[in-house]
Amino acid sequence: MSRRKAEFSLHGPNLVVRADNAEVLPRLPDGAFTLIYVDPPFNTGRKQSRQTTTSVRAAEGEGDRVGFKGVAYSTLRGALRSYDDAFDDYWGFLEPRLREAWRLLAEDGTLYVHLDYREVHYAKVMLDAIFGRECFLNEIIWAYDFGGRSKSRWPAKHDTILVYVKDPDRYHFDSSAVDREPYMAPGLVTAEKAALGKLPTDVWWHTIVSPTGKEKTGYPTQKPLGVLRRIISASSRPGDWVLDFFAGSGSTGAAAHQLGRRFVCVDTNPEAIKVMRQRLGDAAEVVPGVKKP
Repeated sequence: MSRRKAEFSLHGPNLVVRADNAEVLPRLPDGAFTLIYVDPPFNTGRKQSRQTTTSVRAAEGEGDRVGFKGVAYSTLRGALRSYDDAFDDYWGFLEPRLREAWRLLAEDGTLYVHLDYREVHYAKVMLDAIFGRECFLNEIIWAYDFGGRSKSRWPAKHDTILVYVKDPDRYHFDSSAVDREPYMAPGLVTAEKAALGKLPTDVWWHTIVSPTGKEKTGYPTQKPLGVLRRIISASSRPGDWVLDFFAGSGSTGAAAHQLGRRFVCVDTNPEAIKVMRQRLGDAAEVVPGVKKP
């Protein structure tokens, strides 16, 4: 048995892991998760100096990044540096974690990466290199209508969720399990279709978590259960394992539990762990890192 598989077993309960995800991810077993959703820090408020990126596709077996079907790539990040928000090198922080996500996905697995307009374009290039462009499935726009109204530019009222699959010929996707939406022009379809609703497209209109609603935990970056339920319903089956290694308020774990999936949530923030303890209760065991044998 490999060291990674010996250090962590997925035969036990749902887990909330209180640790740095950089320490936890290498100890998780290869191909264990049908779905990985991550909502990493958005790197807001940072000042940027000059940026350059390089992404050179190499011949098979060459380069220092290996993606789907053995296609290799040279170093992607280049000089994406000089950020003064939360990290000196935001992409040096995020890239190795996304590479671990590729390893941890099952052959029919899917990765959802939730970002905003500040970083999503860089993330798209990086994920193309790690997974291969042929494994890019969707760019989902989550649109909402709440908060401040800038008068000096178009107000930013959406996040972007990038969707990548481990194998474009084998990934799991069940549109029949997804909630339906009302037609914007119900008079243009039959009464039967209007009553049934339509399947969502890659643009999702969904409100943020209400500041006064029952779902609100008080965690500042909490995402709505409705968004997570849609993702989990489409890209996993009951009993599958779901991973969120920037777990925050635990919306992924809560939605996974509601839908009969098993989950691992990882976060190092004590406040996040406190919120997840209260929110998930007996649905998960909270552990201080991953125990070695």
